[in-house]
Amino acid sequence: MSTDNPCISCGACCASFTVDFAQQELQSEGGCVPDGLTVTVNDSLARMRGTDHVRPRCAALVGTVGVKASCGIYEWRPAPCREFGLCAPMGRGDEACARARTRHGLAPLD
Repeated sequence: MSTDNPCISCGACCASFTVDFAQQELQSEGGCVPDGLTVTVNDSLARMRGTDHVRPRCAALVGTVGVKASCGIYEWRPAPCREFGLCAPMGRGDEACARARTRHGLAPLD
């Protein structure tokens, strides 16, 4: 990602959506996502801690949304986060990105 990519400093998606993923992605199950940053949803799903709060904010988010924010476990983030960020290499967002940015008072990306 280039240094002028807005996704490097945004973080709006990490403070807007519930992030559920397969339990198999947890470190304790042989995956990469640190168990301590998650909560159990049911026998097959885990959730990133903090993403189901009234004002969501993923426990792995570091920094200030819209100023300088990043994922503290970027290399080990769960599948939904990897999929959401598919537009990130080009520095453009999709409809969900626009909703998240608007929620935090940020203009949608072009």
